Amino acid sequence: MRVEGGPDVADQYIVDHAVAGDVAVTADIPLAALLVPRGVAVIDPRGEEYTAEIIGERLSVRNFMDGLRGSGVETGGHAAYGSREKQAFANTLDRVLMRALRRR
Repeated sequence: MRVEGGPDVADQYIVDHAVAGDVAVTADIPLAALLVPRGVAVIDPRGEEYTAEIIGERLSVRNFMDGLRGSGVETGGHAAYGSREKQAFANTLDRVLMRALRRR
């Protein structure tokens, strides 16, 4: 699907068209925070599933770190993406897809 250019236009399209039971893969925590309350299963590429219980905390930490970076503080980044992260992602994706299939 192509959407018009602009800040968060693609994210808004995804949110507007997502329905409970969908599965999304994203590292974009603000997008995940919009999808989780809609009943979308959201996982990040490292295998973490964002749930209603943790998404608020993840968003707060993300915003805090973004504020630090904006003020010039060097915050580092994720560790290298390796076989452990690939396996965690594969396991989480399998679990989430099986759960979604059972619900349908």
